[in-house]
Amino acid sequence: MNGHGQDDEVRGARRIPGPRAAADDFDLSRLPLPETGRPDADHEPADPDPPDEPAAREPAGKPADSAPVPVATNLPEPPVLPHRVLQALLGAWALTACSAEETEAVEAHLTECAPCADEALRLRDAVTLLHTDRSLDLDPMLRNRVLDNCLSRRPARIPVPEWASPYDAETARLDALLRDIGDSEWHAPVRLKWFEDERGVNRKTTVAGVIGHLMTVDGLVSAALGLDDPLADSIPGSPRRGSGLPLAPTARTETYWSSARRPPTRSVRGPWRDQSHTLIRTVSFAGRGVSELSVSYGEFALPLQDALLDRAFECWVHADDIAEAVDYPYDPPSGAHLNRMIDLAARMLPAALAQRRRAGLAGPARHLVTAGSPGRSLHLEVEGSGGGNWYIALDSPAAVGSPDHTVAQVALDGVEFCQLVAGHVPPVEAAAGQRGDREAIQEVLFAAASLSRL
Repeated sequence: MNGHGQDDEVRGARRIPGPRAAADDFDLSRLPLPETGRPDADHEPADPDPPDEPAAREPAGKPADSAPVPVATNLPEPPVLPHRVLQALLGAWALTACSAEETEAVEAHLTECAPCADEALRLRDAVTLLHTDRSLDLDPMLRNRVLDNCLSRRPARIPVPEWASPYDAETARLDALLRDIGDSEWHAPVRLKWFEDERGVNRKTTVAGVIGHLMTVDGLVSAALGLDDPLADSIPGSPRRGSGLPLAPTARTETYWSSARRPPTRSVRGPWRDQSHTLIRTVSFAGRGVSELSVSYGEFALPLQDALLDRAFECWVHADDIAEAVDYPYDPPSGAHLNRMIDLAARMLPAALAQRRRAGLAGPARHLVTAGSPGRSLHLEVEGSGGGNWYIALDSPAAVGSPDHTVAQVALDGVEFCQLVAGHVPPVEAAAGQRGDREAIQEVLFAAASLSRL
């Protein structure tokens, strides 16, 4: 409006900005800055034709202090922004990306609007996750903890026999590890270790080669249950049931590796996992009597329940080998499953000791075992998770160890004892504590290491 009369009526009032754009397109640079307390007359354009007459003045007799005096200040008032605009600025405010004026306006609004205050707090907490000094990677052990929790709580529709649960758990844990590794890591070198002829030996393969080894030896259990032997698939012309194929684990593995047209790749994971699922389903539907079914390992045999426990132990040991090769954390089995694995090894020690005596690798028995005299025993004390106490018969595999005839004691951590049985720890370095007959202790430690194989 150009008329002086109407200008006089609105003189001293703030200017009303023009129509604003939608909230999504709101441009803060177009918002007029707030008044700073200067006289409004200073903002009026100068009159191009000032009147000839001088401006009216106050009467000379009026006191000077009666006139209104504008108060100047250097602190601008926060801009008055619509609610939708302030709400849209919350993300920028949480990231401290607002200007000083916008920050002041947002913070003033947060003292009056509870929903926006809650949203601002949530966004500010979320921003803390974006700090570069914190890793966004998930805890590498999270999968194992979730899997262990599911296995311990989820009821199965067809219950897995208790004696088969270690094999079920260890194959599932290894499969979770394999799912996490990349294509190139399937060809990472893995060095398998075991004890043979009084010394440690090793064999180099790949992650895929280890899974092929596990699948091939698990085929002994498959054959005992009347299922297809996976080794037959790798040898042209072999019957599906594996008749005539080698039974010794080492010979089976060497046959599998040598018959392959090319080195195993990650494609071996599917057949191995399908085989483990089939084994678990078969024993779950078979009933109680199947637990005593004999599984031949060539030079010896084990009942099915011990054979699956042996396969669970091998699965854990080789999973740990793979985890070390690809730099992946891997925990030991649960305490209950580890205790069963240790118990199996302790029950096999008298026979292993007798076999070493027949081979001239251990001294003769010192005591004639009779019905009234069970012979000498060694107290094996295993500490930590899965630990316990076992009494190993020293003079005859048919004898039963007794605490009344103990001549020596060995104390070991549970995982370390399993590493000794796997051939990963030298016998002379394994014992954490020894007491009693030194020769008996040495013979038992070496017998434990002789249980290892490829």
